[in-house]
Amino acid sequence: MASTNDLKNGLVLKLEGGQLWSVVEFQHVKPGKGPAFVRTKLKNVLSGKVVDKTFNAGVKVETATVDKRGMQFSYMDGEYFVFMDMDTYDQLMVDRKAVGDAANFLLEGFEAVVAQHEGSVLYVELPAAVELVIQHTEPGVQGDRSTGGSKPATLETGYEIQVPLFITEGEKIKVDTRSGEYLGRVNS
Repeated sequence: MASTNDLKNGLVLKLEGGQLWSVVEFQHVKPGKGPAFVRTKLKNVLSGKVVDKTFNAGVKVETATVDKRGMQFSYMDGEYFVFMDMDTYDQLMVDRKAVGDAANFLLEGFEAVVAQHEGSVLYVELPAAVELVIQHTEPGVQGDRSTGGSKPATLETGYEIQVPLFITEGEKIKVDTRSGEYLGRVNS
């Protein structure tokens, strides 16, 4: 249990029937009239849904212990992603649903943060940007600007993103893992 005075970004709360919500932002408000309150923006850990919620100041809220560990993606085993704890070398099988969109940017050997609560995996978090090689893309045609200067390209993970026309097959690029956007070339 924690008081609303102890709220901080990233803290995971257990609310409404055991659902886990992560604090995205919070603000203590002391109006001229009436009691103080805390305005929060909470993100559902499993669904990603964001809601605004107000708590009276000093109210007790239940916190959840979330164990976040840096792990390395080893290989696929059917529908499961196998991650290895870099300290203990223990292997952890993670369901595709828990991996979510991170699966689009995962290669063997990539490191990620695996968040667990009471033994079950909540989510897998990749770094904000990863470097991947373009597996396939059509050559850019000089003068073709009808598409706003971008074309589809397939990454080495099999995921397709939009890249500028000058990008060619075999080039290494930086990709934003949250939005799937092209960020730039990687100079090797």
